[in-house]
Amino acid sequence: MNLRSKLTSVFSLMVLILLIGMTQTAYAQKVFSTKSGQIYFNATGALVKIAAVNNQVDSKFVDATGQIIFGVLIKGFKFENQLMEDHFNENYMESTQFPKADFKGYITNIKEINFSKDGAYPIQVDGVLTIHGVSQKTSTKGTLTLAQGKATIAGDFSVKVKDYGITGLYIGEKIASEATIKLNCKY
Repeated sequence: MNLRSKLTSVFSLMVLILLIGMTQTAYAQKVFSTKSGQIYFNATGALVKIAAVNNQVDSKFVDATGQIIFGVLIKGFKFENQLMEDHFNENYMESTQFPKADFKGYITNIKEINFSKDGAYPIQVDGVLTIHGVSQKTSTKGTLTLAQGKATIAGDFSVKVKDYGITGLYIGEKIASEATIKLNCKY
């Protein structure tokens, strides 16, 4: 093999390595995560304000696939009134028996999001929400905002309390039969 053949082979090998590297970079996945997301819920009925916030939401999502998960400890919800918080945990959510709620699903329109461009993108999320040991398929809309490489997901949705096996004396009276949930996770 002459010098020219050797140089051509080396050059071809370098081009091949460069192309493989570029291909892998183009398909690299980024996992966004937070342990300080926020969920606010409101189940205010006719007489009493029933609302709480949890600032310890654990969430991850993968930009390439749209796979997304949320996890929250039920005892992490904080109320204005300690007695209400105790009733929530003991009588309604039974947080000793069902300590966690979670969601596992996908951002179904992830391909429409340009992760290299700042902006607010509408998202559609489909998956399974598990509360009080009961899992239900659910679908909701939200917004994924990108700013300087950081992502934030926000959205609002409602859940029917009875769909998750949550029972109690005042549901439908003092406690709304449908709870409004607001989610805000900064990754």
